[in-house]
Parts: sequence; C-alpha cells; structure tokens
Amino acid sequence: MEYRDYYKILGVEKSASQDEIKKAYRKLAIKYHPDKNAGNKEAEEKFKEINEANEVLSDPDKRKKYDELGENWKYYQQAGGQSQDFDWSRYANHGGGGSHYTSGNFSGFEGFGGGGFSDFFETLFGGGFSQGGGARRGGRRSASMRGEDMRAALSITLEEAYNGVEKLFTIDGQSIKLKIKPGIPDGQVLRLSGKGYAGTGGGAHGDLLLSITVEKDNRYERKGADLYTDIHVDIVTAELGGKAEVKTFKGTVKVNIAKETDNGKTLRLPGMGMPVYGKENHFGDLYVKVNLTIRKNLSDKEEKLFKELASLRK
Repeated sequence: MEYRDYYKILGVEKSASQDEIKKAYRKLAIKYHPDKNAGNKEAEEKFKEINEANEVLSDPDKRKKYDELGENWKYYQQAGGQSQDFDWSRYANHGGGGSHYTSGNFSGFEGFGGGGFSDFFETLFGGGFSQGGGARRGGRRSASMRGEDMRAALSITLEEAYNGVEKLFTIDGQSIKLKIKPGIPDGQVLRLSGKGYAGTGGGAHGDLLLSITVEKDNRYERKGADLYTDIHVDIVTAELGGKAEVKTFKGTVKVNIAKETDNGKTLRLPGMGMPVYGKENHFGDLYVKVNLTIRKNLSDKEEKLFKELASLRK
C-alpha cells in the first residue's frame, strides 16, 4: 500500500487553515468535476483524489490522525524503509468508535461512479465519514457546492443599444431571453443569476456573466452618453446661412446653419444623444461637425457670378 500525500493533492501547505483547505478543494473540484470532463478518465481519478484528500483534511479528527501517521512515515522513509514493510496496522481503523457510513456516494457527488476511497483511506479510516467532518445520517455526507460562474459575450448594434432590445440566445444548452435596457454601455457586464454551471450535491447553479459589446456605427461615434457625427454643408449655405438636415436616432431634424459658418465648426444638439443607462428620460447630446463642400459642374452663369464675387474681394 502506498502513502498518499493529501496536502500535495490539494496543493496546500501542511500548516494550511481550514479556510485555505476549503478554497483549494472547491477550486480543484470545479476544475475536475465530471460534468466538465465527460469521458476524461484522468480527470475522473483526479476528482476522486481531491475529494478523498478533502474528506481527511477538512475533518479535525481525521487530519490529526493523518498528520501523526505522516510524521512517522516521513522518519521511516528517511531511514530507508519501504512501503511494504511499514506497520500500517498501528494506524488502521479497527471499527471502533463513531458512526460508519458507506463510501458509495463519495463526498456527496451523486451519479459519480468509481471505486470510492483508496486502500490507503480505507485502511486508516474504514471508509467512514465522521460527524465532525460534516456527515449526515442516511448514508452520505452533504457536500453541496454552488456551480461555477460562466462567462460569455453578446454583440448588439448601436441602434439596439439606443432603443433597448430583447435578445433570445442559447448557451450551454439553455435558452435565455434577455431584455437589455436603453443606453447600455459597451463592455457592460450583466449578471444573470442561476444561469451558470450546475452545482453539485444539490448546490445552486452559478451565474452567467454576460459582457455586452456595442458594435461600432458608421454614422456616429459614441463617447459615454454623447454622440458625434458629421454633416456636409455647401459653401453657399455656409456663407449666407440656412438649414441642413441631420439624421438622429429620433428621426431627421433640421438645424440652423448660421451665416458665415466655418469649416469644422461643431453644433450641439441637446438631448439628441444616447439614453443615460439606468436613468429614464435622461439623454446625452449630439455633436455635429460641419464639413464644407464646394459646388461642382458650375453653369456658365454660376461661374460668372463666382468670378464677380472674387473681383469684389480684390
């Protein structure tokens, strides 16, 4: 029979606290759980090992006995002793004291097959769960564990972000209908309670952490709740003043172009930007940059008038 180093299996120091042992166990149990490693025999064996290690190290009485054996085993090994010659009977459980429970439902993970505990564990503890280690009457220990959180991403258009949108999608076999509020920022993470990985031993599902990606728009640049866009204004309108049309998510609006408007001037349209996320009837602004355009294919009369205008400036 071979000695099993439970501290090494869980990746903790011998001086580890119960909280450290619990955290290490949960992390490894999630990683090697059969639900996430279907058909992986190596993960299956690792899962058994970490549950066995946790069964010993999480129980003060078992841990004390194991530590006593460990010290003697270390000295025996250092003296050159071999496994087959070590007197394991000094530490064997001979059936006295405490309640005995079957190891068939190993650490409360129902549906997980295999041979239960190792010979090493059976020799020392007889396969029993101690009451101090969290056992319950009826044949198995309660070891419920919340499922791991799941992470995913969902892309929406800027217009969908403006208006709000309802999305129906499938992830990990679950069909989910999600209503996204207007104005959601790019990169916003939504927590969908109970939509993550399944728990074990009757434990609750984890959550789904859904990152929302708002796609870039070819008309608008978004900065927070404000939007930025360009409009083209012909040079005559810019000189004399007039109106220009601007497309917004609320529809097309006409804006005043002041007389002698310079190229690159920015106009501010209050309340015409994005909704402020989580605040009803609050909106950012829309900033419109004026790009002047020249008139092409002038008629003879138009060209004559421009020449006349140019001569007046000399």
